[in-house]
Amino acid sequence: MTTTADQSLWLTALPAEPRPPLTGEHSFDVAVVGGGITGLTTALLLKRRGLSVAVLEADRVASGVSGNNTAKVTALQSTVYSQIRGRHGLGAAVDYAAASVAAVARVAELADGIDCDLRRSPAVTYAYTEEEAGDVAKELINARHAGLPVREGKNVDLPFPVHAAVWLDDQIALHPVKYLRGLAEQVDGDGSRIFEHSRVTDVSGHVVSTEDGSVTAGKIVIATHYPTLDRGLYFARLELTRAYCIAARVHAPTQALAISTGSPSWSISAHEDKLILAGQSHATGKTAVEPFRRLEDFARRHWQVEEITHRWSAQDPTAYDHLPMIGSYTPGNTTVYTATGYMKWGLTSGTFAAGLLADLVTDKPNELADRFSPHRVSLRSLPTFLRKNAEVALEMVGDRVVPADATSSENLPPGHAHVIRDGLGKTGVYRDENGQLHGVSMRCTHLGCLVRFNAAERSWDCPCHGSRFDVDGAVLEGPATRPLPRKEAR
Repeated sequence: MTTTADQSLWLTALPAEPRPPLTGEHSFDVAVVGGGITGLTTALLLKRRGLSVAVLEADRVASGVSGNNTAKVTALQSTVYSQIRGRHGLGAAVDYAAASVAAVARVAELADGIDCDLRRSPAVTYAYTEEEAGDVAKELINARHAGLPVREGKNVDLPFPVHAAVWLDDQIALHPVKYLRGLAEQVDGDGSRIFEHSRVTDVSGHVVSTEDGSVTAGKIVIATHYPTLDRGLYFARLELTRAYCIAARVHAPTQALAISTGSPSWSISAHEDKLILAGQSHATGKTAVEPFRRLEDFARRHWQVEEITHRWSAQDPTAYDHLPMIGSYTPGNTTVYTATGYMKWGLTSGTFAAGLLADLVTDKPNELADRFSPHRVSLRSLPTFLRKNAEVALEMVGDRVVPADATSSENLPPGHAHVIRDGLGKTGVYRDENGQLHGVSMRCTHLGCLVRFNAAERSWDCPCHGSRFDVDGAVLEGPATRPLPRKEAR
């Protein structure tokens, strides 16, 4: 009997021994917070320009979203060009396409000499149902107008009918953790350092602090996927979604990097003899209805599945106006920079973000700086911004939104959680498979929203700004940096 691993297919490639954490006081030219695709690529580009760089990673290099994805590096990204053109006009779509094409080329260049299972494959946006064919046809037109050499054709290597499809040849699939390990090995040394298990707790002036040490740097890059500390009010302009993924051993898995346009969407790729299937997206903190089972059902309906080998998930921020945010952390800031809002395409967008960040840090002109500035104003997307923040305001009244559903945990079964009123507050209680109870305060340590239990991942998730905590309150994902207080479970 085999057991499905509750981690990504890629994370098994992490080294057994972590790099040492930051201790004491250090000085570097640049401090990069975050050891994922954006942070490591930025660090390497800056090191190649002669700067000393410190990378501070809260967990392990590549252990975050960069190690929990579908491993696609492509400039064709579902219906992104239709979305961007509709919100920002053709010029923005052209710029995004050019940046994405350059990112694919940069990954290929940086991967040269790294054993990361890189292969070239077409990217395909397809219609799983007849109703989706119109969106595919629209994306074909908009991608062409944006400058991509796309083509149409329904003959996709998929075991079900495809009603329409747009193709972009010569894109990349790779092993993201092996790739990032290769980048890290080039960053670490010769005056630059990578520190793991070094969660940043504060950035003040030119000083980046952790619990056990600090780095003083002329420039600072916040590359944490969602901007840590969040002093730039990014929480008001980002929407957080979770998506789920499984790997299944099948005969002759699909080699194309495919994604459907509908809802739910079905993202498909492969690694060796394994099918990689992703989807079932939902807003963070909202209820997920058996996402892994639904993915497995889809896989078994269309492929002969020998076994499900891995399952994992990831969280992605999308800017309210559907363009990445890359630039100074706050308006006029010439010390701290950030990048976020990759819309689930972080291996591509995180790579072109790194190039732009490296230019900004070294005062090199970049024609895309204004386009992706975090401080742009998008009037066409103002209704989306207002809707999002109205929803957050409702969630902030958490005591009325999340009622207590029990007075004790006596009848709480293993593997389940519930909410108990505790005076004026609430306690979230989870009973593990061994019968032990775990109690935490339900008030998120970021801005005070009440967290919700995510049964698919056994975590407490914030519906306002996407912070996530384990059943004992430890931070899994920011913007929160402090754990949920533990409380007596009764």
